[in-house]
Amino acid sequence: METATKKLNAADLAQFSGSENWYQHWLKRARFTDGAKYVFDNASNGAYWLLDEIVLNQSRPKVRAEEFQVWILKVNLEKRKATLTCEDGNGNVVFTKRIGFTDFPLAEIKFYYTDNTVLLPSEY
Repeated sequence: METATKKLNAADLAQFSGSENWYQHWLKRARFTDGAKYVFDNASNGAYWLLDEIVLNQSRPKVRAEEFQVWILKVNLEKRKATLTCEDGNGNVVFTKRIGFTDFPLAEIKFYYTDNTVLLPSEY
């Protein structure tokens, strides 16, 4: 498990700017970029659950109403718990969910969601 947690780090994420490829979410409601795919593939045991949370919560009227969204996962690495929030891009929270258990390896990560696309801030 120790090697799995070292697969993903903030320095690696900084290399992504723009995206050469676009990937389709299994529900075909959204797509995601190379940087986002890197996170979902390389987080401990994979983190496609996080992509699912972002895409599935688009059905919430308050979330869907925001054309530009900032999704933030804050992880308590010691307790293995997290909070996922969606903001409107101006710091106003429109959705929050507590995650009872996660092995996500970073203390915090942000994604943007706009034009039905999940991407890293550096890819915007």
